[in-house]
Amino acid sequence: MTQIVTFSYLVAAVGFLLLGAMWLTSWRSHYHRGILSAACLLTAGWAATVGYQSHADIPLSMAADVLEILRNATWSFFLVVLLGRHRSPYSRLPLGLSNKVAAAASCYALFLAATLYGWWGGHLFEEFGILSSMTIRVGVAVFGMLLVEQVYRNKPEQERWAIKFACLGIGGMFAYDFYMYSDALLFRQINSDIWAARGAVNAVTVPLIAISMARSASWNTELALSRRVMFHSAALFGSALYLLAMGMAGYFLRFFGGSWGTLMQAAFLFAALLLLVGILFSGTFRSWLKVFISKHFYTYNYDYREEWLRFTRTLSEPGPGLGPRAIQAIANLVESPGGALWLRSDPGQYEPAAHWHMPAQEYCEDAGSPFCRYLEQSQWVIDLREAARAPEKYPGLVLPDWLEQQARAWLVVPMMMHGSLLGFVVLQQSRSPVNLNWEVIDLLKIAGVQGASYLAQQEAADALIVARQFESFNRMSTFVVHDLKNLVSQLSLMVVNAEKHRNNPEFQRDMLETVELSVEKMKLMLQKLGRSANAEKAGPLAIGDVVKQAISDKRGFEPHPVLRIRSPNLMVLADRERLERVLGHLVQNAIEATPRDGKVTIEVTRRGGHALVSIQDTGVGMDEEFIRERLFKPFESTKAAGMGIGAFESREYIQELGGRLEISSTPQIGTTFDVILPLHRVQVAQAEPRAVRLEDSLDSE
Repeated sequence: MTQIVTFSYLVAAVGFLLLGAMWLTSWRSHYHRGILSAACLLTAGWAATVGYQSHADIPLSMAADVLEILRNATWSFFLVVLLGRHRSPYSRLPLGLSNKVAAAASCYALFLAATLYGWWGGHLFEEFGILSSMTIRVGVAVFGMLLVEQVYRNKPEQERWAIKFACLGIGGMFAYDFYMYSDALLFRQINSDIWAARGAVNAVTVPLIAISMARSASWNTELALSRRVMFHSAALFGSALYLLAMGMAGYFLRFFGGSWGTLMQAAFLFAALLLLVGILFSGTFRSWLKVFISKHFYTYNYDYREEWLRFTRTLSEPGPGLGPRAIQAIANLVESPGGALWLRSDPGQYEPAAHWHMPAQEYCEDAGSPFCRYLEQSQWVIDLREAARAPEKYPGLVLPDWLEQQARAWLVVPMMMHGSLLGFVVLQQSRSPVNLNWEVIDLLKIAGVQGASYLAQQEAADALIVARQFESFNRMSTFVVHDLKNLVSQLSLMVVNAEKHRNNPEFQRDMLETVELSVEKMKLMLQKLGRSANAEKAGPLAIGDVVKQAISDKRGFEPHPVLRIRSPNLMVLADRERLERVLGHLVQNAIEATPRDGKVTIEVTRRGGHALVSIQDTGVGMDEEFIRERLFKPFESTKAAGMGIGAFESREYIQELGGRLEISSTPQIGTTFDVILPLHRVQVAQAEPRAVRLEDSLDSE
């Protein structure tokens, strides 16, 4: 068995050594050369170490474990590099690593640290045993297979042929490790036969990887680690190293602590864990780590795509509170914990409009003050500490007293809109030192302009809402005037006929009833003016009764309208007053357009799931152009005293109820208005009513 193990691992060592040397000395320049060569040479060194120790019949040393850890880490890093800049169809990130890659890199950093921790734990603590070590190694193997799957699936079809053999080879190594360590985890020891075949299995993968290396010209990828990946990976890896160090310290406390050792170890480890949680949840530490990574690992301080997406997302969140969100979006760019916003008001001064993680402010600044003029003319971001230390860098700047009294005030960011100062933001001192170079200052300027545009848009939207409220009020007033005009017309007609029919008792009764109806309508009108438009509530109505009431108001006109209810008890959902006014207007228009010897007929019937009110007259009629161009246009009327809104209001309300208004007219012959309204849903669900006998229909004048 010893000879078999030696031969198996030495074959793998020779194969990977030749593969790594061939790739390292290749004349072809390639971005992946160093990573792939390192992975091959580390695998060769690991296999040679295991083969030599097996041949010498000595237990595996720490060197073999460390080389195995480095081998897995390098192959995994090579897979992360292959993921590269390609946009995955499952990812929403167009550049850099996808979300899945970011999770892979961050989690693998934790796995690598956990492997180191488990390896040291297996040597330092007997209670770890084979279970902890094998569990971690199984996890690393599983994650390696997941990376292989991600690499192959996220590549386009034209690139898969170049990397498929490498995926097979590397995935095969991780799959065999998963099989071997899972078996060891199940039986509490490594199977010697599986262990012996491991070297040969790794050697079989050499030709597969070599084929992909020959096709490496089509590896159209390059690594682009985002700041988010670096931040989380550094935090996870640092946490694992911290836990490893604390675990070693706890071991020595237990070893040298005597009878108190166990207590000291438990208390120390618990305190160390609490300290780690406190550090990881500390905003100051997170800010320091972000600034450190941006300063030492990247050319620019910001990943502008991510920063701008976050900035825009913060401003675009639905709901109120745009002011605090604007402060937050600007403050996050420089790791500031809070700030306050001043906006220009109508009286010509800047008033506190919002605050975020900062006490509410009471100080106002006049728009014509030197401070505001300086901000508007220079459009500079003011560093208050620098202005106090070196005022010559801000010539002409006069800080207001209330601003100098702000203990933690740090930056003043102007919010410009079309060259004028809409407002400004005062930010508190950042959690970690931030170098205010040209890049940071320019980003703050742009953020101020963008925030000002959102705030100006909100102000415009609020102004539009107020204007629409006034428009609604004016429109209601117009309708009130229109109703008053109709009442005046009725009363005027009554006054004209009073001289002729003053001694007629029937006329006197009609006159009294007309006056009573007019007074009642005026009272209803006053009630409407005293409540909001939302007070109108729709309810089930018998359309026949509404039409009867609308016609009864016109009994003093000639020709007298005739009502025929073909389908009684039809129910619709509407506001009674408004629907009666709409139908009354259409009836009155028909009467006014018809000579005294003509006819105006109103029929109520059912058409499927709708109620139909047909208003027919034998009047002057209308042509198609008038109906199309002028009939429903507000404030246009052919009448001398007309308002031109009756037909418009009628059509709008009928459509609001889910119905429609149909017109058919022929000049000098007559016009028909068909009001079609949906029946109340309770009535629609019932069966069709039985036909009403002709003698049951109502004719009224």
